[in-house]
Amino acid sequence: MNNAKLTNISGMSNSLRGPWTLLKKELLRFWRVAFQTVAAPVITALLYLLIFAHVLAGHVQVYNGVPYTEFLVPGLIMMSVLQNAFANSSSSLIQSKVMGNLVFVLLTPLTHFQFFAAFLCAAIIRGLVVGLCIYLVAFCFVDIHIANPLLVVAFAFLGSALLGTFGIIAGIWADRFDQMAAFQNFIIMPLSFLSGVFYSIHSLPPFWQKMSHLNPFFYMIDGFRYGFFGKGDISPLISLSVVGGAFLVLALITLKMLKSGYKLRA
Repeated sequence: MNNAKLTNISGMSNSLRGPWTLLKKELLRFWRVAFQTVAAPVITALLYLLIFAHVLAGHVQVYNGVPYTEFLVPGLIMMSVLQNAFANSSSSLIQSKVMGNLVFVLLTPLTHFQFFAAFLCAAIIRGLVVGLCIYLVAFCFVDIHIANPLLVVAFAFLGSALLGTFGIIAGIWADRFDQMAAFQNFIIMPLSFLSGVFYSIHSLPPFWQKMSHLNPFFYMIDGFRYGFFGKGDISPLISLSVVGGAFLVLALITLKMLKSGYKLRA
């Protein structure tokens, strides 16, 4: 009985060693260049905050009782979380493919799910670290409080998971750095800026309000902001459903791509 238990524990330990090692590699990869991967997004978000707050703070108020500067902070945090989660998984895969060292990961006895989980967790951690750093820095300039911490954590986690998964898909599909840049420049950036980071969609004409509802980034930004102020453009339950459903769809697509070896195996 005891030997059987020890064997099971040992087998479980060995099964976790591989994905943990890959996760550790991915974490060290971005942490060793933290000035570029963490500090740079924080500085960029701070510049957005200072510039827009200086120009629009006295002229725009989106929610009653919420100064524009405070309104801006959650959007900037979430935008940075999403962009950095995507950048972590996508850049790691495309670099490994171009440099030719991805084959050494594929030769390991990792399952496609373990491979996915390691890259996804690293993307989530980077996104959350960047978001937390921006919040702490912004707190020095803006007195902002969180109305519903559970919603904030839920949307930050789901949002970074969704973009981390999309980053894996982009990294698998792309063969060159310029193809990866196309994802960032023509999909991630436009959807980020058109998601209500700097405004409420209720300030838009009716046609563009409807178009905003087709943007998945809008639901992540609005739900995250709802966690701060208890106010938003739509119900946070709808946003959670949309974001959660989108993540499940992309996760299934990613797992299928990994299992088939699409563009990974020669």
